[in-house]
Amino acid sequence: MHNPTLLMFGDSLSFHGPDGPHPADDVRLWPNLAAAALGGRTELFAGFGWTARDAFWALAGDPRVWSLLPKADVLVLAVGSMDTLPSPLPTYLREGLRYLRPDALRRFVRARYLAAQPWLAKATRGRPVALPAALTVRYLDRTLGSIRALRPDLPAVGILPPVHRAASYGLVHTGRTDAMREIRAWGAHAGVPLLDLADLVGEHVLSGRGNPDGIHWGWEAHERVGKALADMVGPLLARNADPYHVG
Repeated sequence: MHNPTLLMFGDSLSFHGPDGPHPADDVRLWPNLAAAALGGRTELFAGFGWTARDAFWALAGDPRVWSLLPKADVLVLAVGSMDTLPSPLPTYLREGLRYLRPDALRRFVRARYLAAQPWLAKATRGRPVALPAALTVRYLDRTLGSIRALRPDLPAVGILPPVHRAASYGLVHTGRTDAMREIRAWGAHAGVPLLDLADLVGEHVLSGRGNPDGIHWGWEAHERVGKALADMVGPLLARNADPYHVG
């Protein structure tokens, strides 16, 4: 089997370490650890706060994705985690803060929103979330369906969202329950195995061994998730490479 290429859509969990964000090719990041264990490489498309909707938009609008589709050996949909976070402001307003001018006004409004966010998350009991669970699975399915229209035999894996202990969100994470239920059902229906991130990194995060922000992970968690992804993807690649495999 040739050196496989993992085409991955992710959020900041895929490129953020214990001390902040890192370049996508940092060998300590779990997407690269998984690819290295498989003798291949990961092509990562990710951004801060990306939801399943952002992954679909990247697929629809980034020509680099189009150039990699014919070369990919497995699709990794590592989005859905940030969808579950409380978003007291509607997404279009929250993300629109960056466009406020002049700069002093933008900094003032952003600082006030970040200060209010933990209180608002508690007051609203974590509702609304960045992306409702029904929309998360809709965009996961649209992404998968669009890719499989071109690559019907391309294996795919997804994730179940992890836990957090982020003071910036008031330690609130009620939206995760709906997302877990919806994504599990979608994965079963679509035939997409799911990596349970909470099972892999929950103790690491909740014990405070990850990033001080309470969301992102330390390197030990990256190693654990990278190994688990490689263990999940390896059999899929082997099955796809088997000329006698049917269905």
